[in-house]
Amino acid sequence: MQRTTLPSALAAGALLLSLTGCGGNAEAGGKTVTVTVGYQSKTINTVTAGTLLRSLGSFERELRALGRRDGHTYNVKWEDYATGAPITAQMIAGKVDIGSMGDFPLLINSGRGTQLNAPTRLVSVTGYNLRGGLNTVLTAPGSKLRALSGLRGKNVSTSVGSAADGTLVRALQQAGIDPEGGIHKLNQQPAVGASALEAGSADALSQFVAWPGLLAFQGKAKALYDGARLNLPTFHGVTTREAFAEQRPAVVQAFLAAQIDATRHLRAHPLDATRKVATATGLPPEVVYLYNGTGGIATFDPTLKPRLTTALEKDVPVLRAAKLVGPVDVPSFVDDRYLKRAYGSADAYAKALRATPPASPNQLWLKGEDRLRTFATPTGLLRFAGSHRDRVRAAYVPDATTGTRWFADRAVWVRNGRDLRAFVTPDNARTWAAAHPGARTISYAAALAAAR
Repeated sequence: MQRTTLPSALAAGALLLSLTGCGGNAEAGGKTVTVTVGYQSKTINTVTAGTLLRSLGSFERELRALGRRDGHTYNVKWEDYATGAPITAQMIAGKVDIGSMGDFPLLINSGRGTQLNAPTRLVSVTGYNLRGGLNTVLTAPGSKLRALSGLRGKNVSTSVGSAADGTLVRALQQAGIDPEGGIHKLNQQPAVGASALEAGSADALSQFVAWPGLLAFQGKAKALYDGARLNLPTFHGVTTREAFAEQRPAVVQAFLAAQIDATRHLRAHPLDATRKVATATGLPPEVVYLYNGTGGIATFDPTLKPRLTTALEKDVPVLRAAKLVGPVDVPSFVDDRYLKRAYGSADAYAKALRATPPASPNQLWLKGEDRLRTFATPTGLLRFAGSHRDRVRAAYVPDATTGTRWFADRAVWVRNGRDLRAFVTPDNARTWAAAHPGARTISYAAALAAAR
């Protein structure tokens, strides 16, 4: 009796363990499936796969519809993280099914997954910037640093292995500075780095969305280097465990359908999406709109564009040089099968794949208004801002060289005759002014006066 019962008991126990992990549990005879999603609420470039998606309830709705078709009950467990590294660790351990993170962490996700025989797949993009403007190097408001070349020998805070660290490495190399020996690199979480910059223990801070905009908005930092100067795409994306995707492809497709829905909502209702994200994260709405609003620094599009995946391949050598990852096979990591199904047809996906980001408009947000005003030129925006000074909630202008959106009152302004141009950094302004004899840098107050 024992000889026949023990194997049955072991088999039942194994079944119970398999069902109580990620992707399912033993309730209702195995009919209840729990899907664990790892996201970064304050990394607002991922909101269509995290904060906004969760707020809209899009994934839960898709899963209810799936449950009506297959007879399962689906539960979603949302887990919030500060960076991509812990999401990767949890995915490799089989405790997170779907996660979102930046391009450098995505490569580490792929490399570690392959190394530990727990492969993952990149299934969509959340937000991107084709020039790299999502990452910025900052200094303290009173710093005398005016260009990246001034960082030689300085203390620079960043999160090693992040997209912001990748921007710092490449930017320093272009400036002729050894990214390891030429500076004192402080490996810190974004919040710790922000505090270090404020306290003076860090001379500069290289970070990703939304930290640069937040610190600039709060008057705690100013931009030293605009990541868009690299002219290399940077993005965040969605990754899933290969084993989970193969076991539950319909769930992955449901997640991506929900992401598409969240993306459409963000585009159609930018202020509503801004408020939802601001409420969920505690970030000021003005900062959220800087990145996620119409023509913001981030363009939201789930499609796996060749230009983005090609940039991903260029990131591998940077991570390998830092000994953060082994070989990564980017083509095998990228898997667009589930996304194509979520779009419903090859034509629909192909059309979305061809879409390009809109130019960033000059926009102004007045207190008490539920809309943003758009102006044809920076001068027009300044003229309106000057006559409504006490009512301006936020004003946004694109950098004249890189297109990166920035706060008008935090931008560097250049006057060339009657022409007024805005720039994210002093270096961007100098580059433009050097090609325009007679142009000179002026303050925001002087720009307002000149626009009258």
